[in-house]
Amino acid sequence: MATVAVVGTGRMGAAMAVRLAGAGHELVLFNRTRSRADELAGQTGARVAGTAAEAAGGAELVLVSLADDAAVSETYHGPDGLAAGLGPGVVVLESSTIAPATVRALAPLVGERGAALLDTPVSGSVPVVQRGELTVLAGGDAAALARARPALDSFARHVFHLGPLGAGATMKLAVNSVVYAINQAVSEALVLAEKAGVDRAAAYQVFAGSVAGAPFLDYKRDAFLEPATTPVAFTLALVAKDLELIGELASQVGARMDLAGAGRALVAEAVAAGYGDRDLSALAVLLRG
Repeated sequence: MATVAVVGTGRMGAAMAVRLAGAGHELVLFNRTRSRADELAGQTGARVAGTAAEAAGGAELVLVSLADDAAVSETYHGPDGLAAGLGPGVVVLESSTIAPATVRALAPLVGERGAALLDTPVSGSVPVVQRGELTVLAGGDAAALARARPALDSFARHVFHLGPLGAGATMKLAVNSVVYAINQAVSEALVLAEKAGVDRAAAYQVFAGSVAGAPFLDYKRDAFLEPATTPVAFTLALVAKDLELIGELASQVGARMDLAGAGRALVAEAVAAGYGDRDLSALAVLLRG
């Protein structure tokens, strides 16, 4: 099994690390807030590195899972940055949800170390990771992806190779535009049914069992029905970040995204109202007033 460096041990990074460890991979962890990496190391037996460069040194694969473009760029650069620790033949799996241009800009930095960079963002929630059923959206060199497949297969059911570097990041934004549209539609329709006198749980059951049913409705059921007690899976602040990336990409390629524009405005309203740290399903709470 490969030695895998996991850079970023937030919700998704940690869940993927647990699956990697369970498949027998040796792990090295790095997180800017070290306590999170230390906690995960206690669960997995992994070693914790003091810098991203140290984590990457000696690894055959590096899996990166960070919050945004700024965090990604900062992590790769500098004497303690991820790129400084890379050796020839290492494959870097950039799974953060970032702009395609951001991952493409990192390619020379990684390439000059003799390593390969793939963009491999994932679609799915933490429970989906835990079941080993993520979808990986990959861009970059096919041979490098083949070398990474045993590690990816530890937490993914589907791995799609979509084209050159940046194709995975592009597809992730396209997928998220659909997810966020569904989230807003369910929020609005659920509140409509409630305000018109239909029981919340009954209305949701109809949505899930009708032609509108989708996997999203199944795994967000508790969040919509019991918002006060269901743990946060993905914050509205991160939704706002992604919608900005979607809007920027749409402008760059000349794609009309009216629904995404409406969603961006509503999510911005929610964040301004103090909902940024709440789950994306809390749009329904906002709309109830």
